[in-house]
Amino acid sequence: QVQMVESGGGLVQAGGSLRLSCAASGGTFSSYTTGWFRQAPGKEREFVAAINWGGGSTNYADSVKGRFTISRDNAKNTVYLQMNSLKSEDTADYYCAATARLDLGPSPLPSIYNYWGQGTQVTVSS
Repeated sequence: QVQMVESGGGLVQAGGSLRLSCAASGGTFSSYTTGWFRQAPGKEREFVAAINWGGGSTNYADSVKGRFTISRDNAKNTVYLQMNSLKSEDTADYYCAATARLDLGPSPLPSIYNYWGQGTQVTVSS
C-alpha cells in the first residue's frame, strides 16, 4: 500500500510560481508512474501532468504545457510539480496519484491510478 502526501500549495498572485511536492511511502516508488490532477470547485477532477517510473517520459494537459513541469526524485520517493506563470484558472485542489500500470506510460486517465494523496490547495489571485 502506497501513501502519498502533497505539500507546497498556497496563495499566489497571477504570474507567480509554486512548487508542489508529493512524498510517497509504503511501496517501491520507482516502480510507479505518477501523476498530478486537480479539481476546481464545482468541476470534475482533471489531468494536469504525469511522469513515467524512470522520469524519461512525461505528459501534460494542453492547458499547462509550457508553464508546468513534472519531475521526480526516486531516491527521495518524491514527485514535484513546478508551476510557473500561474493563472486564476489554475486555482484548484491538486492531487498526486500513482499507478503500477507501467504499460500505459504517463497516462492522463484518473481511473488507472490506484493511490491518491489528500490534496493541497492552490489559489491564484488575479
